[in-house]
Amino acid sequence: MPDPMFLEKKKILQRQDFGKLIDALHQEGYTIIGPVLSETAISYGEIQSETDLPIGWTDIQEAGKYQLKRRPDEALFGYNVGFQSMKKYLFPPRQRLFTVDKKAGRLTFVEENPQIQKYAFLGVRACDLHAALIQDKIFSEGSSRDKAYVRRREEAFVIVVQCGQSSSCCFCLSMGTGPKAEERFDLALTECVDRQQHFFLIEIGSSRGEKLISSLPLRDVKEEELLFAARVIDNAKAQMTKVMDTKGIKELFYSNWEHPRWDDVASRCIACSTCTLVCPTCFCWTVEDSISLTDQKAERWKRWDFCYNMEFSHLPSGSVRSSIRSRYRQWLSHKLASWIDQFGMSGCVGCGRCITWCPVGIDITEEVAALRVQSKEDVSQ
Repeated sequence: MPDPMFLEKKKILQRQDFGKLIDALHQEGYTIIGPVLSETAISYGEIQSETDLPIGWTDIQEAGKYQLKRRPDEALFGYNVGFQSMKKYLFPPRQRLFTVDKKAGRLTFVEENPQIQKYAFLGVRACDLHAALIQDKIFSEGSSRDKAYVRRREEAFVIVVQCGQSSSCCFCLSMGTGPKAEERFDLALTECVDRQQHFFLIEIGSSRGEKLISSLPLRDVKEEELLFAARVIDNAKAQMTKVMDTKGIKELFYSNWEHPRWDDVASRCIACSTCTLVCPTCFCWTVEDSISLTDQKAERWKRWDFCYNMEFSHLPSGSVRSSIRSRYRQWLSHKLASWIDQFGMSGCVGCGRCITWCPVGIDITEEVAALRVQSKEDVSQ
């Protein structure tokens, strides 16, 4: 676990030496997962060299809209939060739990002991780091403890990239999760680039991080470079226009369970589950069994599930939430209200992915604001 004592340790890595950081990770046996450029989006993928990064690219994000765009510079991390997070790698969409073999009329149960990939996550944003801490609470404690998750998390090397810009869908300031990560990382990078210079301010967050960069050509930080890095963070804050008022938010939902606003959003929602798919904190899962055609072998698998599915809450008498209205209400009220009762924290980190990638552009900050306004109108009447 990263140690706060290292957070005061800062160094400078020049742009021309960035590839040596990637080399150092490979030498330690890490599979590097970071931002890669596809034809349609910037997403997570395996990084072999710095040329795999989306150099000189950014993205434009609005409700229900995403567009790639060239930058005027050659920034390596000059994009907004991508549509994927660490969740896909720490909590895989599908994983086998155990196998059952039938031989001579006897059943043998073999628990799955998966080989754990040693991941280094490069380019993690502050909101996604907070999302991982939320999933830690879910999968590392109590009855939902997932041994494979715990092992993956312990092996993971986390390199944060502090945000230097914000999309029109970001609202991490409202949730207290960004745009700057303060702790619980191994290394944190602030990319500083203009016409005259291009360097990375490195903050060391753990002994692992300190060891990894010990072989890199680093130098001490100058005062003007600290100010440059601070302006990068300030720029992200200044660009963030979306806001969610979280004051009394749990009570807001609990007191508006039958509010007509749910009918309004249900008329737009198509129950596609995209918001839950891209959400870095959604954790619902189910189990499914598969049996061989010869009935001599069976497997049990754990896979992601979503509260928008009709089968998610299906009982012998039928679905508990048969309408889109009830399923959307379940998702949003759990995320922003009952999650607090369940885990002592919000289930939203303000990354804005659910807004960007919603096919019909539903904005959860607008839904919360509408509930507040209409609730006040109801009280005044």
